[in-house]
Amino acid sequence: MSYGIQLPVQSQSTLYTEAWETGAGPEDLVAVARAADAAGFAYIACCDHVAVPRRLAPVMSTVWYDPVATLAHLAAVTERVRLLSHVAVVGLRHPLLTAKQYATLDQLSGGRLVLGVGAGHVREEFEALHVDFERRGAVLDEVMDALRAALGPEEFPEHHGKLYDFADLGQRPRPAQEHVPVWVGGSSPAAVRRAALKGDGWLPQGDPRERLPAQIARLKALREEAGIEAPCTIGAIAEPLYVGRPGWNPGRRTLTGPPEEIAESLRAYRALGVDQIQVRFRSRSRAELTDQMAAFGAEVAPDL
Repeated sequence: MSYGIQLPVQSQSTLYTEAWETGAGPEDLVAVARAADAAGFAYIACCDHVAVPRRLAPVMSTVWYDPVATLAHLAAVTERVRLLSHVAVVGLRHPLLTAKQYATLDQLSGGRLVLGVGAGHVREEFEALHVDFERRGAVLDEVMDALRAALGPEEFPEHHGKLYDFADLGQRPRPAQEHVPVWVGGSSPAAVRRAALKGDGWLPQGDPRERLPAQIARLKALREEAGIEAPCTIGAIAEPLYVGRPGWNPGRRTLTGPPEEIAESLRAYRALGVDQIQVRFRSRSRAELTDQMAAFGAEVAPDL
């Protein structure tokens, strides 16, 4: 079972941001990305919001780094770790624009892109960019089809749909990967169905452990009914972690303790059918976070 991490600093919702992140910046992102690379993390991930309305800013904040720019910057200072958009609200942009950005990122990084996509949830963001919020699911479905074409091997991709129609328009550089994996984020019935029928992977958004078996069973049943035999990478977001016994209160939901106890708890995800877990560490500083990441890679990961 592989493990990845949503980067700190680049999004600062009050739901998960640690206090030290509010004063952090690019040098901290670089340090965390390098720590992930060194500790065997499968990916580092970056979120996507174009603009946050004033009514949501007290909870969401307005700090949301652009995922393409951020991941490209971090690609240049890492060697192995993959680069995940978790998730890109690709319905907000024309698919040819999205394809140009992410194909370039994949080429520059040597084929390390994983394109995570989601439908989005902020109405004002859609309205400002003149995209139909009520039909965002249908928009995402077509954009995914268009991106399959535009991120494929053809220099002149072709797509003819209800919303987007293009042909005879060349785009280079092509992605370095022959097939860019597309993971679908979301836990609604529509998101699970989209992941099953259109995705290479599923990124549930905070499903507790007890909900995962039914969700995974439904996803697999949908793929079987559709005759899809290709593997699908099943993800999960683990509880907050702290390797060892903290001398401070990391929160009631945090998994703490010796590495072997944490590994035992996380192995239960694998038994549920999960292929990769996204982990998050409680921390009071960048140094504490990178120390936690190193301890996880060295002492927990071998037992996963």
